[in-house]
Amino acid sequence: MRVMIQLRPSPDLAAAVADPSSTVTTADVAAGLVAELPGVELDPAFAPVTVPRPVPRAGGDPLPLNRPLDVSLAPGDASVLVRGTIPDGEPASGVALRPDVVGVFADPVVEPSPVPVGEAPVGDWHDVERLLGVAGLHAEGLDGAGVALAVLDTGVNAAHAARRLGRAVTVDTARCWRPPGGRSAPAPGESGVGHGTMCAFDALIAAPQAALIDIPLLPPVLPLGLPPALSSALPPARPAALSHALPGGGATGGPLPGGLLSDAVAAFAHLRGVLEAQPVETRALVVSNSWGSFSPEGDFPAGHPGNYSDNAAHPFNLMVAALDRMGADVLFAAGDRGRERPGGRRPFPSRPIAGANSHPRALSVGGVDVNGARLGCSSRGPGRLTARKPDVCAYTRFAGSRAFGEGAADSGTSAAAPVAAGLVAAVRTRWPASLLSPAQLRALLRRTAEDRSEVGFDYDYGYGTVDPGAIVAALDRRSRSAA
Repeated sequence: MRVMIQLRPSPDLAAAVADPSSTVTTADVAAGLVAELPGVELDPAFAPVTVPRPVPRAGGDPLPLNRPLDVSLAPGDASVLVRGTIPDGEPASGVALRPDVVGVFADPVVEPSPVPVGEAPVGDWHDVERLLGVAGLHAEGLDGAGVALAVLDTGVNAAHAARRLGRAVTVDTARCWRPPGGRSAPAPGESGVGHGTMCAFDALIAAPQAALIDIPLLPPVLPLGLPPALSSALPPARPAALSHALPGGGATGGPLPGGLLSDAVAAFAHLRGVLEAQPVETRALVVSNSWGSFSPEGDFPAGHPGNYSDNAAHPFNLMVAALDRMGADVLFAAGDRGRERPGGRRPFPSRPIAGANSHPRALSVGGVDVNGARLGCSSRGPGRLTARKPDVCAYTRFAGSRAFGEGAADSGTSAAAPVAAGLVAAVRTRWPASLLSPAQLRALLRRTAEDRSEVGFDYDYGYGTVDPGAIVAALDRRSRSAA
């Protein structure tokens, strides 16, 4: 079984892991695990990652994570994460009993939510521009200028997005990231046209001046139901399978149908560094995620201390909380419920909004078309970490990026999440985290959303569809009251 092992090394070694100028290997922090525990194999290509410790502001248990908290990366608080495998069917208790081990956690496969191709688009991206009030946003100076927009997906083809938008696209190559070991990635902004390019295009509808941070977390995938004619027209891409530099590859020794959650931990650690390098007064980072762990396979059962889907104390869920606390806006697609995952992997039988997609410190986004009709596949709450999910809905199923061919829509919650992320990036142009915290902006998005069900919050639409006009009006009132 693939796992992440959280260790507490000496303070000096923990400080070295946290220092980007230092090079610390898995062997440096975890050599004793392999020597003393037969069957445990570690991935030497995965650089150890520092995991922050949640610290409650007023004392008490820091979990659940919807309580006010700070995060600490001090050498005495921070722990270090490595990844590897333990034998299938073996309990993790042998590893967890070591005094230097904080915990053993599931490292499930993560993958983009498949985009269905058989459905006809409803409207196009210019309709989305109109519904988002993009002209009005830009008249207010809200166009994403000076905002970092991270797209964690299959990689971005900036040239394709620029052609479709009819304007230049900025890729911040110095702050982009590549996955650790086992898989190469093209240069930033030069991936094949696919799911990640769709997400980048959709985010740039509202925030065309934002600087993209390309995070190719996942291998390229083809959409569901792609006709052979369209498939042959796509640029060459790697297959939707990934063999990591882990012993045995997949859980049964085969290739993986996506990335690993540990890759997302490493990516979020990189984004933590991006945040730390930004001046606190102007800090603005929006993180768009149209992926998740959509199957219970590869996870420990709910209630197990190493579980991911229902466990706020899982290292990745702590990383999400840490980015939020530092000033990043983290958005996740709610997911497309009920679809069989690649490789025949069964979906969650109930409550499909799982793990970070249901995180209390992230905005979970469902999908509606440009006529306001809810997308039938958009995952319905309650969420697993927080019941009140999704938070809001944004637009999807429109003709836009043409990432999957001329007649294919940008669809699923995979498109809705970056549309919402672009709106958030537009707001951040003049409202950095120092003036409006991520929690305050999430609350504003919920409070101003257009209620689709007339009953307040519900598990289909969340609080409703994003309403940019109401958001701008509320921010104007805030500015006047502060003057």
